[in-house]
Amino acid sequence: MRKWGLFALGWALILVGSYLAHAIQTSGGTRIEDVRFAGDKGIVQSGLLYVPPGATAQHPAPAVLVSHGYINTREMQSPFAIELARRGFVVLAMDMTGHGYSEGAVFAPRDMGGPPALRYLQSLPFVDKANIGMEGHSMGGVPISAAAAAQPDGYKAIVFEGSTPAFLGAAAPKSFHNFQLVFGQFDEFAPLMWGVPKGSMVASSPKLAKVFGVTGPVVEGQIYGSTADGTAKRLVNPPVTHPWEHFSRAGVGGAVDWFQRTLTGAASPKPPNDQIWLWKEIGTALGFVGLIILLMGTFELLLTLPLFASLNHPMEPVAERRGWKWWLAFALTAAVPALTYYPFMKWGQLFFPMRLFPQYIQNQLLVWALLNGLITLVLSFVLRGGKPNFTHRWVNGVLIAAVTIAVGYLSLAIVNGVWHVDYRFWVLGLKPLDARHAVMAIPYFVLWAVFFLIALRALAANLAVKGEGFLVQHGAWKLAMCLGFIALLAIQYGVLFSTGLLATPSEPLNTIVAIQFVPLLATFGALAAFTYRRTNSYVPGALICAALLAWYVTSGTATHWYPGFKVQIPGAARAR
Repeated sequence: MRKWGLFALGWALILVGSYLAHAIQTSGGTRIEDVRFAGDKGIVQSGLLYVPPGATAQHPAPAVLVSHGYINTREMQSPFAIELARRGFVVLAMDMTGHGYSEGAVFAPRDMGGPPALRYLQSLPFVDKANIGMEGHSMGGVPISAAAAAQPDGYKAIVFEGSTPAFLGAAAPKSFHNFQLVFGQFDEFAPLMWGVPKGSMVASSPKLAKVFGVTGPVVEGQIYGSTADGTAKRLVNPPVTHPWEHFSRAGVGGAVDWFQRTLTGAASPKPPNDQIWLWKEIGTALGFVGLIILLMGTFELLLTLPLFASLNHPMEPVAERRGWKWWLAFALTAAVPALTYYPFMKWGQLFFPMRLFPQYIQNQLLVWALLNGLITLVLSFVLRGGKPNFTHRWVNGVLIAAVTIAVGYLSLAIVNGVWHVDYRFWVLGLKPLDARHAVMAIPYFVLWAVFFLIALRALAANLAVKGEGFLVQHGAWKLAMCLGFIALLAIQYGVLFSTGLLATPSEPLNTIVAIQFVPLLATFGALAAFTYRRTNSYVPGALICAALLAWYVTSGTATHWYPGFKVQIPGAARAR
């Protein structure tokens, strides 16, 4: 029975966590539907629809359209959706065009699908069309601003979370009904959004003063105008960062409070601080941990089958102990990827979106990864000690990796189909691939496989030690993979919380993207160690990691290429 242990534990964590998440997001009888609706120019858009039990055609309920930010998906707005739905609001969490399951691309169309999403929400018979609000985080301000411009009287209240009207040239009305801004004191995008150096200075922004119709600084927390006639305006400036705005009691509570003040007819009003959404995130986090354990357990079970029996081989490390070369290899493995992250991501801007590789952020990440692979190859000659002895069975190695990742994918397909949940926590999110994204992931997988074959070979050659215990090796490999990014983020956010500015103020997006590197790289280190110990080969682990990362990034980031796409050379590239 021992061989079934990890497999059973993985399934247990997945099912318990997913059911917990489902119970929280359906609290009070809320019904969740995965919906598709018509966008403009033939585009099909996607959303999660939250319908409280009191919302019927006979008793329409107030409703809120919520939108995620750049390189995110509709699930990122679940804290707002859960809290609003359990108070009696219908909620449509939309996928912006080019994101999630919505077709199109980033800014194709320009309004990111906001006006069609508002029209769809208005068309539902159980929605009170006179009581509709909108909320958007970061780039999610683009679709709600465009929807307000398309229908100036089609909504009653609006909340910008870490965002700004007319962001990136989006359409916007001359004025907004019942406008609220929630903007973190440590928001990394303060200069871009509101023209002030720090988020704590947003109250003195001339742009905000214009929105509020005042001549001096806006008083935080004060309501200007009247909610009754739609002229109310309020600034909320909590001590949070940009990605924390949609994952904090302050950010969620500020939006909930505003909609309870400005929209009428909610069946179950509650205090803004009465929030349960975090338990849903805990549930889906358990699901993510369960997935990784399930992958390990599946791999271990498959090794007991006759088809894969030839892969069983104890590891044969070169190093007898942790000498200076081991510590040097550990330090370089941890430090080099973090030190090269910002410059290589800039170079990655030259890997323009194209039909085969349509996701700009993933393209940049691949440039960073492949250049680090090249550095690893060079360093392998410098650090070379004894010749590593690997035991490769390429055909079976590919097959066992494919079956292992297929079982993991099946687990997600099951819980998503039954309970409308995926595996995520905050900025970390793994969701099922639709057909379009599944095809898109294939060429990305090939390039990720090249990187992981190089990187995991180096781990096995340089960081494996004879006689090393399971926990020690797993811990060392996980730390080697993610420690550099832990240090990078500690420096960035230590400086931010001390001064109000990042250590590199010009890199807000890449810094936020780097947050998810810590759990992801630790995961890859664990999978690499686990599979190597059992096969004396880095190949199966490399292919599993490549498939997992291609799946992860492709399903969760934005698509930029579309027929007729024209390359616009970024400023950093033009400067070179």
